[in-house]
Amino acid sequence: MKKILPHKILLLLITGSLGALMSCNKLTEDPKSIIVSSQFYQTTSDATSAVNSVYGTLNSDPAADFPLYGRQLNLLVENGSDNQTYSPSNTNPDVRALGTASYISSNSRVQKVWQQLYYGINRANIAIDNIPPIQMDTVLRARLVRESKFIRALLYFNLVRLYGDVPLILHNPNSTNIDNILIARTPANDVYTQIIADLKDATNLPKTYGAADLGRATGGAAHTLLAKVYLTRQDWSDALTELNTVINGGYGYALFPNYYDAFQKATKNGVEHIFSVQFETNLGEANSTQYLSESFTSFNTGTFPIDIPADSSVYKLFSANDTRRAVTFYSSVYNAATGQTVVFNNPYAPYFNKFVDYSLSPLSSQSLSGVNYPVLRYADVLLMQAEALNEINGGPTSDAYTAINQVRTRAHIATLTTGLNQSDFRDSVFLERRKEFIQEGHRWFDLVRQGGTVLVDALHKIPAKSAANSKNTLFPIPLVEIQTNPKLKQNPGYN
Repeated sequence: MKKILPHKILLLLITGSLGALMSCNKLTEDPKSIIVSSQFYQTTSDATSAVNSVYGTLNSDPAADFPLYGRQLNLLVENGSDNQTYSPSNTNPDVRALGTASYISSNSRVQKVWQQLYYGINRANIAIDNIPPIQMDTVLRARLVRESKFIRALLYFNLVRLYGDVPLILHNPNSTNIDNILIARTPANDVYTQIIADLKDATNLPKTYGAADLGRATGGAAHTLLAKVYLTRQDWSDALTELNTVINGGYGYALFPNYYDAFQKATKNGVEHIFSVQFETNLGEANSTQYLSESFTSFNTGTFPIDIPADSSVYKLFSANDTRRAVTFYSSVYNAATGQTVVFNNPYAPYFNKFVDYSLSPLSSQSLSGVNYPVLRYADVLLMQAEALNEINGGPTSDAYTAINQVRTRAHIATLTTGLNQSDFRDSVFLERRKEFIQEGHRWFDLVRQGGTVLVDALHKIPAKSAANSKNTLFPIPLVEIQTNPKLKQNPGYN
């Protein structure tokens, strides 16, 4: 079995019947070459290719747009938060609208994320339905189905948090009847029930893989994502059970001693990485680029990169001795090609640094970045544990302090001392999460799940985001989806 790399992904997964291309201008109703799904799903290789294609929906886009985890999702949940906004040189009105909380239902980026999520779900559904009948090693067969369920759960978890009630589709459509294809929004609780069921099955995945399979979902990843699902639903007890399983279950996770190593190519898929979307250098695939590193594309001239901090307050969250600051931001860089240090005169704040691939030469060729996108890190497990313990016990326990202080100690900042009440400790956890996970797609979700006006209040502290209001706790159902499917109804506050 090969590594999960974009050039290994099955580029065309056959979901039904494909008519043969005809060289004549008369339709032949008895084609001599036709491929149906029942013919494709025959071998172990077929099953593996199908599941690789499910993973491929995370790091690539069939239309050569930004990949879901290469920038697309970040445009919504980081630009939509108080962490990040668009580059002043970005003229795309839809991207600018995301950075000013003024997006509408026709926003192309909101639509693209919806489509990418369902594209991945469709591929997962096909694999889950078609792999079980294949005559192959039963252990591998079960594993491949569970990997697909993990990805399906991850994508539905994103969908339900971003858009609320969403159509729950578990099988590839096998009918051309439009009434069977168009599906209304499913209540969020029912979507969560399916997410939990998929993840519970996925917890039976292996704890580790050999070198050839690094990057695949593990049982530890399933437990971690399940904990995050429970935490989002404020099911603190079940969340803590899952977190304790991750911490004490022999998975071998730990923090890197150096925060820097969580974002470097040489140390990817390391001890802290529970699940990462895989990117690699020199693949030659236009649709498999890690665009979050593109801040170096014009670094010789010092022009604005793709996305920047929302304002200088983001940088000022970090004390001078917090080692995360230098890893998260940069304001100058040495250019070995010219022997000069380029200083970036950004009036807002230093630029984002996490996804820059420093193994590249020249540094400006960041379209070749091989830095992975960490979806689940062990630091997240520790901070979720601290949060759950605080909520369960009406205040922080000694174990809650131990958990958050492991993250703070790694950052070389002072540990929290005992004596905080529940509210103050909760605030400390969310502040720590913000500093730990900037640009990693957590912040908007963290603001929303606190309820009330927390998101709106946070956005109003950023002058450019003053248009935010309560509707922004969900993104709009894309207009084109409603126009195509009249069974869909729009979220409150959007046209």
